[in-house]
Amino acid sequence: MHAWREGSANIRAARVEDLSALVSLCAEHAQFERATFAPDGAVERWQAAIFGATPRLRVWVAQCDARLVGYASAAAEYSTWSAAEYLHLDCLFVRAGQRGCGVGAALLRAVTAAARAGGFGALQWQTPQWNLDAVRFYARHGAVGTDKCRFVLPLR
Repeated sequence: MHAWREGSANIRAARVEDLSALVSLCAEHAQFERATFAPDGAVERWQAAIFGATPRLRVWVAQCDARLVGYASAAAEYSTWSAAEYLHLDCLFVRAGQRGCGVGAALLRAVTAAARAGGFGALQWQTPQWNLDAVRFYARHGAVGTDKCRFVLPLR
């Protein structure tokens, strides 16, 4: 996985020592999206998902000086209709003070490059419909919106 330097942010693959800081970023992300985030046990579960024998999740971080200011996470998924794998961008978040400085674009470029390098035919994600800044951001980067509604069925 490559590391990029964009303005004042270094974009790189997450390391084990980043996991505790990712808890704070995820909590901020959830608050921003008006959602809940349960941090209990997240570090341990992430460690297995990202760094285990069979990694299921890839995470990139944006670091300014010694502080993480953003992150993106993605996992391979399979599309029945296209009969092909795609990379699902689960999260892309940049702290409020760093938005508009190119950090989000750099994270998106890192995930896009990984998707291309992995031979994926597409990169897919969703964002809340009310988040018009994100909708405009993704459109500026060539993404096309779809008219689907996402559902969640809690099992625990």
